[in-house]
Parts: sequence; C-alpha cells; structure tokens
Amino acid sequence: MTDTHTLPTDSAVELVDELCLRYRNWGRWGADDQRGTLNFITPSVLAHAATLVQTGKVVSCALPFNSDGPQAGGFGGRTNPVHSMLQDGGDIALGAQDHLDILRYCDDAVSMPLQCGTQWDALAHIFYRGQMYNGHGLEKVTSTGATVNSIDKIADGVVGRGVFLDMARHHGVPWLDPGHSISGGDLAACAQRQGVQIRSGDIVLIRTGQMAQVRSEGTWGEYDSGPAPGLGVDSAHWFSDNEIAALATDTWGAEVLPNDTPGVFQPLHLILLVNAGMTIGEIFDLEELGNVCEQDGRYEFFFTAPPLPITGAVGSPVNPLAIF
Repeated sequence: MTDTHTLPTDSAVELVDELCLRYRNWGRWGADDQRGTLNFITPSVLAHAATLVQTGKVVSCALPFNSDGPQAGGFGGRTNPVHSMLQDGGDIALGAQDHLDILRYCDDAVSMPLQCGTQWDALAHIFYRGQMYNGHGLEKVTSTGATVNSIDKIADGVVGRGVFLDMARHHGVPWLDPGHSISGGDLAACAQRQGVQIRSGDIVLIRTGQMAQVRSEGTWGEYDSGPAPGLGVDSAHWFSDNEIAALATDTWGAEVLPNDTPGVFQPLHLILLVNAGMTIGEIFDLEELGNVCEQDGRYEFFFTAPPLPITGAVGSPVNPLAIF
C-alpha cells in the first residue's frame, strides 16, 4: 500500500495515471457500453439478491429533498431544492377550479440541481484528460445534455445485493474525523469484522458517520465540499479487485477531503468512475441503516436505487431502499 500522504505532487499524479490505466474497463463490455461495472450485476447475481428479502423490513437511505439540505453554494453553485405549489388549497377556496365538476386538485413543482442531495453520478459526470468512460470526448456533453453515458442509460441498472460497511463503528467512534482516509485494507477488515462476504456485483454502502456529526452539531457546517472523512486512493484496489458494481457514501463527495493525492482532485472519480466505469453515489443518509444492521447483526440486503431516467442528465436524485 502506498503512503499517499507523503507523495509529492508529481508522484501523486503519476500514481493516479497508473491506477486509471490499470483499472480501465473501456471496451471490456463492448465499444458501445454505457453501464460500466453495473454489468457485474448479472441475472444470477440479481436472482441471488432477491433471496435476501426475508423479513420485509425496508430502510430508506435518502435525505429529505427540501430547502434545509446540505448545499451552501460551495461547489459549482449547487443549491438546495426549491419546492413550490402550482395549485393549493387556497386556490381551491378562492374558486380557481370552479370550472371543474366536483373534483378539485393540488399540483406542485420542484427546481433543483440533480446532484444537490442523495444522488448517483452518471458516467458522463467526470472527465479524465478530456475523456469520459469508454473513451468518449468532451463533445458528447453539450448544453442540451450528454449523448452517451447519461444517467438514463442505467435506469434499470442499480438493483442487486447491497452490502453495508460501517467504518465509524468499525473504528469504535460515532463518526470519523475530517481527513480520515479509508484504505482498501480498512474496507476488507470491516467486512471481515461484520462477517459479510464480498461478492462480484455487490453495491457497497460505506458509512463514515458524517451525517451523525451534522445532526449532533445542529449544522451542516462545511459538509458542502469541505474537509471530510472518506475513501482514500488506495481503496481503488479493493473496489476493482472485488468487482464492485457501485459504491455510495454518506459524504458530499465520497472521497477523503482534502484528497490524499496532492495535485489531483477527487482521484477515485477518475480511477473508478471514468476508467473502471463504476457508478458512485453521494450524500446517502446511512444512519438508520447502520442502526438496523447493528441490531439485526446483518449487513447484506436487497438493494434498489434506480435513478430518474432524465434524458441526457449527468446525475440523478434517488431514494435508495435497503430491503431485509
């Protein structure tokens, strides 16, 4: 394992470039593939996942989509959702719908960046040296959206066996401190401690406890793109070697911040999302799931989290469900 904290910038860039090429899956599932590692969720993998539904208990891993969300405009001008009513009880009372026979209705709308809350990154979300997954260039994403690797291409893809790795409890703390880097060895040790076997095609959810910290302190603080615990660049080996289909964490950007690769921002997004083709989820609320898994002593479940099939979108809000 490389100690990335001691790497100079040039060596960090060289390491990330090397890992991008080592774990590149471009062409592995064909030149036209737009699903990446979700291809690991084969029919037999999915059929096995379905057998994990035993008690019928359902846990949502989504934050509420409202104006009290985590976005403070710290990255890319992202804002929290704005929910508005198009027709409400007042309109009905004032007679705005009196032209209708008997029936009255309420309608509403929402305006939001697609990456402002619990969400999946599409494979078109990130570029590495001018290319996204499977070698497509910048011209494939225009002002009207992405023509390849958009989120709608995996509308039926993010469903299978979910595995929960509670890194905070593994370390015996309510939450990991900002800057705590999670290595591949940490992930393996946590899985072993919890008694859960990792399989090809798993969707892995990783709890740092940052949501618990936010709630304990009563403020989002620097959650929006500030210092955070998260996945270190070394974890790329574990995700790739285990043929993980998708990963998600409870932090803003999944990776440790500041990143442990000087001169490279969000290296795992380059290595895993762009080159390996691995779908990445962020801002998942994993607190209730952590409590349920600890109480039941069970860290695997049927997991379903299909993105909204928004044509050309490079991300999507989602309501992930863990079903026991």
